Amino acid sequence: MLNHSLFAPDRWLWYPLLLLAVIALAACEKSAPDPTVRISGSTMGTSYDLQLVPVLGQAVPADFKAKVDGLLARVNKQMSTYDPASELSRFNRNTSTDWVAVSPELQAVVAEGLRVSELSGGAFDITVGPLVNLWGFGPEPRRDQVPSDQAIDQARERVGYWRLHTRVDPPALKKDRADIYVDLSALAKGYAVDQLAALMEVNGIGNYLVAISGDIRAKGRNGKGQPWTVAIEQPVAGQRAVERLIRLGDHGVSTAGDYRNFFEQNGQRYSHIINPHTGRPVPQTLVSVTVISDLDMAADAADTALLAAGPDFGFQLATDHHLAAFFIVIGPDGKSFQERYTPEFEPYLLPSTP
Repeated sequence: MLNHSLFAPDRWLWYPLLLLAVIALAACEKSAPDPTVRISGSTMGTSYDLQLVPVLGQAVPADFKAKVDGLLARVNKQMSTYDPASELSRFNRNTSTDWVAVSPELQAVVAEGLRVSELSGGAFDITVGPLVNLWGFGPEPRRDQVPSDQAIDQARERVGYWRLHTRVDPPALKKDRADIYVDLSALAKGYAVDQLAALMEVNGIGNYLVAISGDIRAKGRNGKGQPWTVAIEQPVAGQRAVERLIRLGDHGVSTAGDYRNFFEQNGQRYSHIINPHTGRPVPQTLVSVTVISDLDMAADAADTALLAAGPDFGFQLATDHHLAAFFIVIGPDGKSFQERYTPEFEPYLLPSTP
C-alpha cells in the first residue's frame, strides 16, 4: 500500500493531455495470440482506452462497452463544467448560501478536492474556476489574451476553497458566497478511471489497464503476461517522445503538464495551470509532474497540486507526505530538462536507455 496520506481519498474544463502513453513491449520469441480485448471511445473532451485481459475461458460481457459509456456519461452529467445541465453546473449557478442537496458521488469528489486544497496551502483550489475561465481555459470561447489586473483582482475575490463546505449525511454542498464556482477538472477524470476499474472488478476482470487521457490505472498483467508498463512523455509541445518508462503495477498514475494547453502573447507563454494566490498562470520552470497512487483520483489531484505549488514547495510537499512523484523541470539553459523524483517513485522507474 502506497503512503499517500496527503492526497488519499477519505471517503470539466477537460484538458486533453495525453501525457502518458501505453507502451506495447513486443516479445522477442513467437508467442500465443494476444488475448487482450480493447475498448475505446470519447469522453470528457478527450478519449478513453481500456485493455482487458480475460483469463482462459473467460468472456467479456457483450454489453461491456455500453456499460462503460453509460458510466462515463453519468460522471460527466454529475461533474462537468462544460455541460450547463450537469449537477455541478447547476450548483455553480445556484445563488443560495444554504445547503444544496447533491449526489453522494459529487459530494465525495468535492470533499476530496477541499482536503487537497487545505493540505496544499491553497496552491490547489477547486474554486479557482473564475480565474481559469478568465484566462480562457474554461467552457467559454477561447480568447487567448492576458486579462487586465482589475479583472484578475475581481476574479480572485470569488476564489477561496474555505468558502465551500460539504456534508455527508444527507449529501450536500454549501457556499459562503453566492458566486463561488467549483471546478473539478483536476479530480473528475481520475474519479472516472477509478469507477471504470471498479466496473472491471464487478465483472470479474482481474487484468486490465484503464486510461482517460493522462490518467491511468492498471492491475495484473498485460496480454503478454508482463506487468503493465507506461511512458512519461517528454514535456515538449508539438511532439510525442518518451521521457521515462515506469512499471506501474496495481496502481493509478496521473500526469499534469503545462505544455499542451496554453496560449502565447508577445512572446510569453501562458498555461492553463493557474496559481490561485496570484491569479496568474504558474511560472514555466516546473513543466510536468507525475504521481503514482493506489487510486487514480488521488494521483489526479496530487499532480495538479504539486505542479501549481512549483518546483520547490511542490517537491517539499511530495517529500513530506511520502508521495511517489516525478518532476520534470526546465534546466538552467532554458531548453533541456532535469528530472527529480521522490524515493517512493524510484522503484517504479525502468532504467533509462542510452
